[in-house]
Amino acid sequence: MTTDTKIPPFEATPLDKIAQYAANARAAYASQKTKDVEWRLVQLRKLYWGITDYTPKIIAALKQDVGKAFNEAMLTEVNFTLSDLNLTLKKLKTWAKDDTNLDYPLTFTPLRPHVRKEPLGAVLIIGPYNFPFMLNIAPLVGAISAGCTAIIKPSESAPAVAMVVKEMVEKYLDPGSFYVVTGAVAETTALLNEKWEKIFYTGGPTVARIIAKKAAETLTPVTLELGGRNPAFVSKAADLALTARRLMWGKCTNAGQVCMSHNYVCAEREVVDDFIKHLNATYKEFFPNGPKASPDYGRIVNERQFDRIKKMLDSTKGKIVMGGESDKSELYIAPTAVLVDSLDDPMMIEESFGPIWSIYPVDNVNEAVKVMNKVDPTPLSLMTFGSKAENQQVLSSVTSGGASINDSYMHGSVSTLPFGGVGESGTGAYHGRASFDCFTHRRTVVTTPSWMDKLLRVRYLPYSAKDLKQFLWMNSVTPDFDRNGRQLRGLGYWLWMVFGLGGPTAKGAFLRWLAVLAVGYAYSNQYHRHFINLLS
Repeated sequence: MTTDTKIPPFEATPLDKIAQYAANARAAYASQKTKDVEWRLVQLRKLYWGITDYTPKIIAALKQDVGKAFNEAMLTEVNFTLSDLNLTLKKLKTWAKDDTNLDYPLTFTPLRPHVRKEPLGAVLIIGPYNFPFMLNIAPLVGAISAGCTAIIKPSESAPAVAMVVKEMVEKYLDPGSFYVVTGAVAETTALLNEKWEKIFYTGGPTVARIIAKKAAETLTPVTLELGGRNPAFVSKAADLALTARRLMWGKCTNAGQVCMSHNYVCAEREVVDDFIKHLNATYKEFFPNGPKASPDYGRIVNERQFDRIKKMLDSTKGKIVMGGESDKSELYIAPTAVLVDSLDDPMMIEESFGPIWSIYPVDNVNEAVKVMNKVDPTPLSLMTFGSKAENQQVLSSVTSGGASINDSYMHGSVSTLPFGGVGESGTGAYHGRASFDCFTHRRTVVTTPSWMDKLLRVRYLPYSAKDLKQFLWMNSVTPDFDRNGRQLRGLGYWLWMVFGLGGPTAKGAFLRWLAVLAVGYAYSNQYHRHFINLLS
């Protein structure tokens, strides 16, 4: 691992090069080399060493762009990405194999149906500023593993990381197959004017709509990883001290600039005061000298985002019950909780995407569910701290991209599990196997042997009523339910029950014999004779 932390100055990619990069990526895919699983594994192994070698520079860039502490940068960016990458290296050969364990009618068995896993082609990855390394490289891992070529467009709001990612990709990965384009709106627009086989975007819904509309012009599929006004529920059954600690962790990480962090907390009215006391106790525990002096607490990415978050605090009619301090010169906003009494408060209406959140008192879990479904019916993340029954009610009644019980967005902390939104919070998923699937086309393939032509007579002209009748008979299934939807337990069910009784022992055989007699008697004498014949 190198100790070099010198970061190249930010430079936008010349606009006249972007079309050529896209053409090169398409040509590299057309060469067929990326379909070789061994080629993909080599690229992933090189990427592993690229991340390892560039870790000091990545850490320095993250500190420069968003003020991330070393521990946080290692846990949420570098180690998270390496964990995902290592699973991919271990499992890729298995993931890439044809699927043959499929469901289809027995009559189609001679066709040997199977599903091939094929790459989509040249893809575009557009990343955000909040986790500017991980949220660019994790999708790239999926694209490489699937056999795609790719161009990455990092956020201009994290310029240091963008340049480090560019330098690393150009140094370690196959030239011509993978590019990093730096810049802002003009460069992104130029990329969107190119034809892609998939666009993967992480960011906000406003830009997502622009991308989706542009992609629709060429019927390009998209994966959209967005955010939302993520809710949390806190009941009187919760451990309030633990709840406060875990929710504070969720809002202190990356200074709250986490798409999964809670926007508001629905707390049962009778525990609101105690909950606030525990929040303030946790605040003092996390920051003995205040957040501003803490080397572990980050900063807001730029002035525009600072002003947006500060405006929410300035315009709220609620009461600040924790934090509240800010300093624009340092892009610093303290972790801040605001007690509100209206769903129309700016703290409830807008997505904070920062270290601020609101507390909205509710009478019970039923009211909390109603609030959640009204404020944002499809958030990216859902957190619930209640009894087992309350937690299950929240999970069953509120839709979200992912959910954590008794914690802040821990579901998104497991790098190998599928992560994605629903509705307004996005479409599609990635991480682990889901990243491979995200950039893969499942292609159904059958091989029809020549000897089957007589069996396929039904499809040829002139049509034959006799052949159709035979075909329908061979492929028909008798329903095991009546016209009212009630399931019928017929002879097959009882045979399965009987012959599974007692295990492969003499005692088991005796039990089965007794069961056969009982079942046979319960049916008619005809069925009884049928069972006896089966065992004779």
